[in-house]
Amino acid sequence: MAKTEKSRKNAPAKSAAAKPEAVGPATPDVLDRLFAVVESRRGTDPAISHSARLLARGRRKIAQKFGEEAVECLIEAVAGNRDELVGESADVLYHLMVMWVDAGVKPGDVWAELLRREGTSGVAEKASRPHDPLA
Repeated sequence: MAKTEKSRKNAPAKSAAAKPEAVGPATPDVLDRLFAVVESRRGTDPAISHSARLLARGRRKIAQKFGEEAVECLIEAVAGNRDELVGESADVLYHLMVMWVDAGVKPGDVWAELLRREGTSGVAEKASRPHDPLA
């Protein structure tokens, strides 16, 4: 079980009023801000930054953590635990950002790919990809 999951499950229930205020509005721009924070942690002291610690441990560890969080997200989705799914989804997005920073992928690269696919059916988009014998 991930450290964030343990702390979330062992923490007392909080009312909506007890939540800390967000730095900005709850919009998709939060992903760009998160990316900027993770990117700013590259090369900083791993003792004081979780992002720096993950980046220092390398791509294999980053991928492992991303996979663990994705599985936890799926478990909560299948179990129908909406609040836990929200929390695990945030963990997945955070670890995805760490992976992007490590790999040199910018959010704009992904947003551009999504824009390119916009308006194309998923069936047509998948059919346009090179054939994958494992798919």
